[in-house]
Amino acid sequence: MALLVACINALAAEPAKVVRFAYPSGEQTFDPQRWSDQVTASLTENINEQLLTYEYLARPAKLMPLTAESLPEVRDGGATYVFRVKPGIYFTPDPVFKGRLRELTARDYEYSIRRLYDPKVRSPWQFLVEGKIAGGDEALAQARASGRYDYDAAITGLEVLDRYTLRIRLKAPDYTFIYAMATPATGAVAREVVEAYGDENADVGAHPVGTGPFILKEWRRRSRIVLEANPQFRGQYLESTKATDARERQIIAGIGGRRLPLIDRVEIDIVEEDQPRWLAFLNRQHDIMISLPWVFRDVVTPRSSWHHGLSGRGTDHALHRVQHG
Repeated sequence: MALLVACINALAAEPAKVVRFAYPSGEQTFDPQRWSDQVTASLTENINEQLLTYEYLARPAKLMPLTAESLPEVRDGGATYVFRVKPGIYFTPDPVFKGRLRELTARDYEYSIRRLYDPKVRSPWQFLVEGKIAGGDEALAQARASGRYDYDAAITGLEVLDRYTLRIRLKAPDYTFIYAMATPATGAVAREVVEAYGDENADVGAHPVGTGPFILKEWRRRSRIVLEANPQFRGQYLESTKATDARERQIIAGIGGRRLPLIDRVEIDIVEEDQPRWLAFLNRQHDIMISLPWVFRDVVTPRSSWHHGLSGRGTDHALHRVQHG
């Protein structure tokens, strides 16, 4: 969602359907259960979707459904959560599916959560579920002992009740657990995709197949990433019940209820050095400045002679980022 809104801001400055920017550090993988850096997270959440997300403009933070029909039904004083997946959401086409439409189901989320436990995945996000889901730790212990995680063995706290319904039962009430379902680490992957492209050697991380607004079109490791709009994406609409800030109201007014994403292509270069990244932005090679280097802070402050020139070039979104932290 953050990438979608960043792209919207860029469109205010340039009406093109392509948005270009640079990241100051390289990506690791496009496997939602394996990532451990901010760069990868911002990309995977636009490819593989989780059940919940955050209402972008709400302050304080507020959860909202993403692929779920609604926020989960909470039972047993916060020890049981029942999620219902929206019908009619499909993974992007892939040869693994043999020409068939592959619908997102509750089973995909059960499988993706199980991957957090699998020792061979070595997920840095295992802490989200370890010690929490009933039966999960026992399955993990068995996998460590046998050297193989059994994805078909029953886990007491992970139950697929029907095609679209997933029930998660915890060992003890925990009202914070719901937030784990809004992290990119719980993004849905299809089991047949993981098995086809190789889970153990992490090839699946170079071949993401998801249901989100973008697909991975090009990837040169730690050099260049290109995302293209998913032509079959169902669409999203930016909404907020608490857009009281003037800039937030401006964002919503500018979108005008249009279907997201508004762009066709996102081109990302990995530029680790501060000065080349800054110069590329000044030379209009990039449309957005991510994390303006501290050394250039005085250049864009209102008292700087550069400030008015930059504002006149439609780079106000970058200036706002600096001035308001």
